[in-house]
Amino acid sequence: MSISMVNERALSSPPLWIRPLARVTVLLARGIARLSPGRQFALLEALRHGARACSAKEAHRARNAVLFVSVMCTGPWCLQRSIATALLCRICGTWPEWCVGVRTEPFIAHAWVQVDGVPIDEDTEQLKYFHRMVAIRPVVKGAV
Repeated sequence: MSISMVNERALSSPPLWIRPLARVTVLLARGIARLSPGRQFALLEALRHGARACSAKEAHRARNAVLFVSVMCTGPWCLQRSIATALLCRICGTWPEWCVGVRTEPFIAHAWVQVDGVPIDEDTEQLKYFHRMVAIRPVVKGAV
């Protein structure tokens, strides 16, 4: 889906308690990534309910754990990596902003997570050329 735009290795060894959860989310993300985009978006929209907004530290920890447990997520499979990161955050009670965007020249699609508009462990210099097409944000309580 995308060019190499990320730190493709775990930066540190994640805590032992999060590793099995990360493995489960990687497997779930693989299945979700095979769904049609409409179904992916609907499922992620539903999963975000009941979670509080994720902090950058929590999103980084989740992404790092996903990279640590999955060789596949360290490569060009940004969709699976970003979904697994969002799911791991959700299991921990939070939700980041999950995004999909495209670049037109050359045409490239990319998926990532961000917090407060800041991409987590992504090449922000490259991302500035992407047009965000989908953003599934945390649900803010009291918002209509």
